[in-house]
Amino acid sequence: MLTPDTLRAKFAVALPYTPYVASGKPGEQAHWAAFHARVKLTEAQGDLLSSFTRHIHALCISGTWCGDCVQQCPFLDHIARTSAGKIDLRFVDRDLHADLSSHLTICGGGRVPVVMLLNEDFDFCALAGDRTLTRYRALADRMLGPACPLPGAPVPENEMAATMQDWVDEFERVHLMLRLSSKLRTRHGD
Repeated sequence: MLTPDTLRAKFAVALPYTPYVASGKPGEQAHWAAFHARVKLTEAQGDLLSSFTRHIHALCISGTWCGDCVQQCPFLDHIARTSAGKIDLRFVDRDLHADLSSHLTICGGGRVPVVMLLNEDFDFCALAGDRTLTRYRALADRMLGPACPLPGAPVPENEMAATMQDWVDEFERVHLMLRLSSKLRTRHGD
């Protein structure tokens, strides 16, 4: 069972984005760096994220070898960096942390990336992954089947912008959940 104490312990050993990417092989790191350089937030997205008042712990189950992770996780890093310290993002390798990832299968499988959004007490709030709706739509347009994109596969700019909005919307949804939480409103006097 994934209790707040269990999640707090996993978060404590998880890595921030840069050391996590550095744990991958050199070729993997290059794919992550190239995609990260292409990711952009709009001014409105940045304003929204920097206005957050509640703390969100984001624990991402990933793999540096995974093409979907290369094309999703850099969005998360940009979101966390823009949140004025309100989003603490950490990563664990799916295979090295099977005791966690085995509880979070999607469609019967160990998919990645999967992001657990937790409140300041490490209570579970939401699970997002392995792809956003925009990403699924784009992949369905290109192919239907079990294939996974290669880490260096091209992603059109309009798909990147829409995927970023999907991720920002999910973090906003959880932030509003936390802002409206009776427990947290009482604690923070708002």
